[in-house]
Amino acid sequence: MPTLTRRAAARAALFGAFALLLAARPAAAAPAPASFADLAARLLPAVVNVASSHVVAQSRGQAGPEIPNFPPGSPFEKFFHDFLDRHPMPGAPFPGMPPERMQSLGSGFIIDASGLIVTNNHVIDGADEVTVTLQDNTALKATVVGRDPRTDIALLKVKADKPLPAVSFGDSAHERVGDWVLAIGNPYGLGGSVTAGIISARGRDIREGPYDDFLQTDAAINRGNSGGPLFNMDGQVIGINTAIYSPSGGSIGIGFAIPADLAKPIVDQLRATGKVVRGWLGVKIQAVTPEIAESLGLKQPEGALVAGVEPGGPAAAAGLHGGDIILAFNGQPITQMHVLPRIVAMTPVGSAAEVAIWRDGKQMTVTVTVAKLPPEQQIAHMDKAGPPETEIRALGLTLEPLTDQARQRYHLDANQAGVLITKVAEGSPAAARGIEPGDVIEEVQQQRVKSPAEVAKALAQLQAKGRHMVLLLVASRDGPRWVPLALAPTR
Repeated sequence: MPTLTRRAAARAALFGAFALLLAARPAAAAPAPASFADLAARLLPAVVNVASSHVVAQSRGQAGPEIPNFPPGSPFEKFFHDFLDRHPMPGAPFPGMPPERMQSLGSGFIIDASGLIVTNNHVIDGADEVTVTLQDNTALKATVVGRDPRTDIALLKVKADKPLPAVSFGDSAHERVGDWVLAIGNPYGLGGSVTAGIISARGRDIREGPYDDFLQTDAAINRGNSGGPLFNMDGQVIGINTAIYSPSGGSIGIGFAIPADLAKPIVDQLRATGKVVRGWLGVKIQAVTPEIAESLGLKQPEGALVAGVEPGGPAAAAGLHGGDIILAFNGQPITQMHVLPRIVAMTPVGSAAEVAIWRDGKQMTVTVTVAKLPPEQQIAHMDKAGPPETEIRALGLTLEPLTDQARQRYHLDANQAGVLITKVAEGSPAAARGIEPGDVIEEVQQQRVKSPAEVAKALAQLQAKGRHMVLLLVASRDGPRWVPLALAPTR
């Protein structure tokens, strides 16, 4: 009996441990059914076709030569216009022909029974007329409630004589690579079409905007699917189908969808006010490369490196400055540079945010009050030219002091400080990093420099310590950026 008791206790302990293990596992996504028919039948009525149109003048294509100016009443004037009436030039409107209405097609989905519809902004951009067609072929005129070009999201409104079938957003953060998804849309204007696939990747940056965080899927997405929903197996919208990668224009299994966690707050703002207000930090940032991380004593190349701070902005008020590396924002780790703009944008304006930064070889925290994102500003252009003065062989650069005459010669701002680069040696580390004549070195190893001699002194100190990399803050036509450079060995 004692042996049986010990066995029973061991068995109970084993089952208990197994139960705890199951409880600790993340909730699994709903498995793929034997058929998607029931799910598709439930979701299709909430997916609509979106047709937008605008008026353009009919023409024969590219513009032709200018019409000569003849004296009024001249026989040449009458002859010329009579000729054009019979033989219109390329680009000239056809005589007597009315303007032509150009049309484009996309998809959308109903999120409220009252007639609120989500689609892509590029589907309705520039349109003077938008028509929504339901699954039963009912066509309804739509008005634009609001749109957000930065994330390519638009919200429409239609009036129907009865409540419309609607779907809701899910939690895209819980969707994993490999989970099944269903895409429904209007490819090539054929009407409601259903395709199935999986999530191929998360967090894709396809350089469509500052807030890229796309879901990638192999569910077939073709032209006309733009604005349509990407569903999980619970029938929740986890993405808005927006773009494809394709040499031919057709699906090759690489489609991209705006994740629901990014789309839903945008839609909520458009629904409430018709516009989107974003948080603003007031910094210019760049990626942290392994070379930059090594230069600043950071173990891993992570975070967002501050290349510049907007005067009077929230970051400047909080004491952030160029050379800081932002590691976390409000407790959210910044694993890559492009993560920061999205997190800041979604932070409520006026709220205080704790920002973890790396500065002077250690981590510290500052508090920033998030402001409203202002209109985009233009970056001043800088011309490039000028004679050399001091050669810095360790970098392959030739420098000269930044005098008032040099500022005038290169059309630089009167407040621009630093050391002017006048020549870049071919094949040098600086040339490989894209540094060009006309750029200005503002800092070396996060220390301001005002003359070629100060640059040379800072490099000599680094080489004396056996350092092999130097970090420069370089102002170019695209604005300031941090550039890590390998130092040529001393002889």
